[in-house]
Amino acid sequence: MIRKLLFLAAAAMLLTACDRKETFTIEGTIEGAQDSTLYFEQATLTGLKMLDSTQVGSDGQFCFKGERQSSPEFYVLRIKNQIINISIDSTETVTVKAQYPNMAARYEVEGSENCERIRQLTLKQQELHRQVIALQNNHNVPMKQAQDSLNSLIENYKNDVTKNYIFRQPEKASSYFALFQTLGQWLLFDPQNSQSDMRVFAAVATCWDSFYPGTERTENLHNITIEGMKNRRIIASKQLNQLEESKIVESGVIEIALPDNHGVERTLTSLKGKVVLLDFHTFTLKDSPQRILMLRELYNKYHAEGFEIYQVALDQDEHFWRQMAQNLPWICVRDGEGGSAYSYNVQQVPEFFLIDRQNQLQKRSSQMKDLEGEIKAMLR
Repeated sequence: MIRKLLFLAAAAMLLTACDRKETFTIEGTIEGAQDSTLYFEQATLTGLKMLDSTQVGSDGQFCFKGERQSSPEFYVLRIKNQIINISIDSTETVTVKAQYPNMAARYEVEGSENCERIRQLTLKQQELHRQVIALQNNHNVPMKQAQDSLNSLIENYKNDVTKNYIFRQPEKASSYFALFQTLGQWLLFDPQNSQSDMRVFAAVATCWDSFYPGTERTENLHNITIEGMKNRRIIASKQLNQLEESKIVESGVIEIALPDNHGVERTLTSLKGKVVLLDFHTFTLKDSPQRILMLRELYNKYHAEGFEIYQVALDQDEHFWRQMAQNLPWICVRDGEGGSAYSYNVQQVPEFFLIDRQNQLQKRSSQMKDLEGEIKAMLR
């Protein structure tokens, strides 16, 4: 009898432990979908994976649960070819209210800022698609004018999404989602063939490296960005007839190539073999003089051992920057437009990163408590 009681107690404890698993909930109603099968699928990197399904009743209600993942994940609610995209990054409850048969466009979502932003992005994408189809069907527009209009539609869309969604919150799942939106079978953001698109990918990749290091999606973003950088170098080498394809080397950093205070173009990847402090700075900062003194002390102390500073000044006034940087012993370039800062998801200055001797980005400031100690460890 005692043994039986102990077994029941152990079973109860096991059930309680299972109940403690962190889960999320996706629930809601879909009007007009009675007797339809609603599928709940996970959008993995290799395709959709079916998790669950339910028959929609007369009240249209549904409820799915899933186990929380270590990083943001993406899911799909689907009836036939009508889908609703959902992102989950915690144990939230997401409520969806939709109307079938056009539920991909006619739905509302509550309980998740990411899901709401994805809804907005989806509707924007659908409107872009509608405009492109209308343009293609308008045979009164000359081909050259139609092509120019098409390019303008796509660029305006990308500028809107980049400015108001991706660069505003690059660490969010909605920004990741935006990177992979398509027009037909083509990616709207193409890091393989567009340097500006590569920078957009790089901004999200850098941020996810900090927030979700080592996860599958982070590694995927990182690899896409690196491949885009490699591809751009190959194209540039062919255009300039300066480099052979075999000499294009993949790097773990996002390339920066800008003229220094002496007018010489300096690239970040050329510093392979050194431990590099990548420093984003503005000389108009109140504490700039004290910070420059601190950097000079580190430089003087460790430069002979293979330490280098690659400083990116974000100052708008070029003349002022030249005056302030003219006597600095390290590499100091200026990026008045801030493109490199976007690529590294710099939200405020000063901001800095450490790069190891293999040109691999290792840590950003928020991940370091002792900068000098980190430098010494990398120099060993």
